[in-house]
Amino acid sequence: MANKEATVAELKELFSSSTAVLLTEYRGLTVAQLKTLRGNIRADASYAVVKNTLTKIAANEAGIDSLDDMLAGPSALAFVHGDPVTVAKALRDFAKANPNLVVKGGYFDGRPLDASEVMKLAELESREVVLAKLAGAVKASLFGAAYMFNAPLAQAARAVDALRQKQESGS
Repeated sequence: MANKEATVAELKELFSSSTAVLLTEYRGLTVAQLKTLRGNIRADASYAVVKNTLTKIAANEAGIDSLDDMLAGPSALAFVHGDPVTVAKALRDFAKANPNLVVKGGYFDGRPLDASEVMKLAELESREVVLAKLAGAVKASLFGAAYMFNAPLAQAARAVDALRQKQESGS
């Protein structure tokens, strides 16, 4: 009983501290395949095989009741502490290579996700790509602004130079 309470407390903490939770079914995967999957997502998430009843209790205590229906069969959770898009992509890619891994859904940004929404999340660009595009857009905007501020000065300088040349030629 004490061991179960400790497990529930640990799972509740993982639910509370994670940016997202992705739920999978791992029926038919070997230990070696699970080890490979854990290695693939280690940088951004921890992957835990869980007991459904204890997970339901922990999720409910953490304020998440939307996973109850998905917690059937052998379940494992990816508790995301990094970029959810990267983890969703890793799960999608692993599931393509290993059809026994089934992504059942998840919880992200305060709302439940079904399996199709997790796959849509996997199609998004990673945080680094979005930040790089944003930096490029900001750089382009700054360049445009600098050009706009510089254009009247350059035009004025050309007008003054033309006036000077006209006066020199007229003298």
